[in-house]
Amino acid sequence: MKNVTFLNPEFFWLFLVLPLVIVWYFFMQKKEKPTLKMSSLKGFKGTVPLLPKLKPALYALRLIALSALIVAMARPRSVDVSNKTNSTLGIDIVIASDVSGSMLAKDLKPNRMEALKEVAASFVKERVNDRIGIVVYAAEAYTKTPVTSDKAVVLQAIEEIRYDNVLQDGTGIGMGLATAVNRLKDSKAKSKVIILMTDGVNNSGFLDPQTSAEIAADLGIKVYTIGIGTNGNALFPYAIAPNGGFLFKMMPVQIDEKLMKKIAQKTGGKYFRATNNSGLEKIYSEINKLEKTKVDELKFVNYDEKYRPFVWLAGLLLLLELVLRKTIFRSFI
Repeated sequence: MKNVTFLNPEFFWLFLVLPLVIVWYFFMQKKEKPTLKMSSLKGFKGTVPLLPKLKPALYALRLIALSALIVAMARPRSVDVSNKTNSTLGIDIVIASDVSGSMLAKDLKPNRMEALKEVAASFVKERVNDRIGIVVYAAEAYTKTPVTSDKAVVLQAIEEIRYDNVLQDGTGIGMGLATAVNRLKDSKAKSKVIILMTDGVNNSGFLDPQTSAEIAADLGIKVYTIGIGTNGNALFPYAIAPNGGFLFKMMPVQIDEKLMKKIAQKTGGKYFRATNNSGLEKIYSEINKLEKTKVDELKFVNYDEKYRPFVWLAGLLLLLELVLRKTIFRSFI
């Protein structure tokens, strides 16, 4: 039986009594049988009747009936639980990712961009009731996917994030933030959040990051900022090799943490620093906990009682035992 539970499982302890009942039965049977001592049984040769051999079957019927009653008293029943979402207050989130050449630095494994993609994808999968959009930026910015509830589309957009020649290289934090704000300005969601990530210093674009932050604050958009990069030096790409790959060398890591903290503080968000893969995972986990989605859920539980067949079985077995005792086995009892 699927999804069966027992309301009174303590009655199963009664099964421990059954071996004692069986022992008592055989003890009483020996006492009830008369004994007659004879020097020889040669004069009584013949076949032993079958019915006396089947007499213990009456007691077996009674034991099975008792077992069925114990199961019935334990109240077996199947449980069917159905959930109904009454109301959901989702959150609109835009992930704004730096895709400048420095995101290929190897202080995160295999590099900053790939580590970011893996963690961001896990984050998206956990935000079941939220709408999410993706913005990428370097010196310029564009929307890779607008805010949507289609998680497959968002995950595909994250997978396609890479360094290419579509955007002019550089770090335009103000451009990336402004583009993300533009995706949320008409949102009707009660909570609007931007996760802004960079690994450098604002050196491109025509929009000042603090101006973009002020616009976000005026629109009630909270910005969580993440600085990606280890403390000290990291392997950065500095040139393209003849085979088309990148050449790397150790260079100092520079992140404008002061600016990132100001953006977060101005919008009511929080600044984080990710110096390795595990640190980046913890940051997204913390953001996931800070921005909870409210879900009102109604749970309906339907119980289907299953004890009746056991009661019927016990009754039929006891009736059968009584009929056999009063008819076929009457001469042997």
